[in-house]
Amino acid sequence: MIQTTGTQQSSKPAAGRSMLRRFHVNVPLTVIGALVLAVLAGMAISAQDKYTVRVPGGLAFSEFRGYEGWQGISISRNEKVVAMILGNPVMIDAYRAGIPDNGKPVPDGAKMAKIHWIPKQNQFFPEATVPGSLLNVDFMVKDSKRFADSGGWGYAVFDYDAASDTFKPGTSAGTPPQGNDAKCGFTCHTRAKARDYVFTEYGKR
Repeated sequence: MIQTTGTQQSSKPAAGRSMLRRFHVNVPLTVIGALVLAVLAGMAISAQDKYTVRVPGGLAFSEFRGYEGWQGISISRNEKVVAMILGNPVMIDAYRAGIPDNGKPVPDGAKMAKIHWIPKQNQFFPEATVPGSLLNVDFMVKDSKRFADSGGWGYAVFDYDAASDTFKPGTSAGTPPQGNDAKCGFTCHTRAKARDYVFTEYGKR
């Protein structure tokens, strides 16, 4: 029977283990690194699509960056859509000051966003309706000089495409039909001219 020293017994297996360790560590890290880069690239493309789109001759989505975190003003719904109306700090301060009931105009810089979803039943309370698939996002911004020919307000609608996870400007084929300029919502809002073209009341809370 051949005897070997402790060094002889461990040298070759150790080398083999070292090679295996290098193989098993390096390959997964390479793959994981590639996957992480792909995910980040996809996120960057998605964000780029959202904030580079603009209405031809009208507003850009980027003018409303951060709208997702604005304070809620109120809700709206019918049998086809459920909506949440949000306001930037300038708009919220105007509401708290008494607009539109105080008869004063909304100050420049005020912005609103209206997010529309297709409603669905709540899984726990079937009689309740909750937001389902995202449909579109509407925007309004008050700039009395820039939009002097549309009551001081600029408007935009961006329809959401779930397949590509991107937004595109609303068109005349949409619901409601939208023109490709910042006055696309002006005609509709003229019925609220006495309230500086603002439909929505600030819900008491």
